[in-house]
Amino acid sequence: MTSATPQLIDVARVGVVGCGLMGAGIAEVSACAGLDVVVVESTAEAANAGLDRMGAALVRAEAKGRIASAAEALARVQVVVDLDALHDREVVVEAIAEDETAKTILFRRLDDLVTEPAAILASNTSSIPIMKLGVATRRPENVMGIHFFNPVPVLGLVELVPSLLTSPETTSRARTFVETRLGKQTIDCQDRAGFVVNAMLVPFILSAIRMVESGFATAEDIDRGLVLGAAHPMGPLALADLIGLDTTKAVAESLYEEFKEPLYAAPPLLARMVDAGLLGRKAGRGFHGYS
Repeated sequence: MTSATPQLIDVARVGVVGCGLMGAGIAEVSACAGLDVVVVESTAEAANAGLDRMGAALVRAEAKGRIASAAEALARVQVVVDLDALHDREVVVEAIAEDETAKTILFRRLDDLVTEPAAILASNTSSIPIMKLGVATRRPENVMGIHFFNPVPVLGLVELVPSLLTSPETTSRARTFVETRLGKQTIDCQDRAGFVVNAMLVPFILSAIRMVESGFATAEDIDRGLVLGAAHPMGPLALADLIGLDTTKAVAESLYEEFKEPLYAAPPLLARMVDAGLLGRKAGRGFHGYS
């Protein structure tokens, strides 16, 4: 005789940890799907900035006719500074900085405070192995990667990343949540650094950075060449600026740590730009300038 596995029939309550670009985007699409959303930030200042970011994005979405009412969607979102507010969530998505130690500590805390036994504890990490986060909890079968892409409201793909310990039921419920409730499309990924998209994309971006570093071509010509010559919607360096050069460097380092292949090694130019605070769009300057 076996015990019944806790089932999440339908998701109504979503939690998000972090209200930067990714966290705000995940909260936005969840609220637009009619879900009750609680977002946790580290400070009141960051919480207010995140709420302003979501509000502005929802107003733009309403103006473009993508949603009926920005006010109604925003009314479904609370942005707070207390993790305890996530205690009753059915899905919690972590979207904090790409730092393994910080994420591990957070998952230990979520394990202690989220009371729903079938709750999915998910990470939006781009590169950190899900297994390392799962074993930090007492319920690794409920932990998996649900990796969205920036900008979340626009891009339709989500990578689903179970670890070796994630239960098939958790993966199935995550797929239903993402596809049925949020209206996204999913692909299945092995729990390897970079998953599918970043494992292909990051070496491409790093190659473009090495071309700039060596003087082979300018950032403008590289990006123009890929847009006009390969029908890319934006060049690799403009994409790095959009992702954030700090995030690009962190993903590259995770990939290199796992595979030890030279194509994943972050070029010195990328490290120097991050040290200088030239992080891309969010800083106003990266490989290109932004007003």
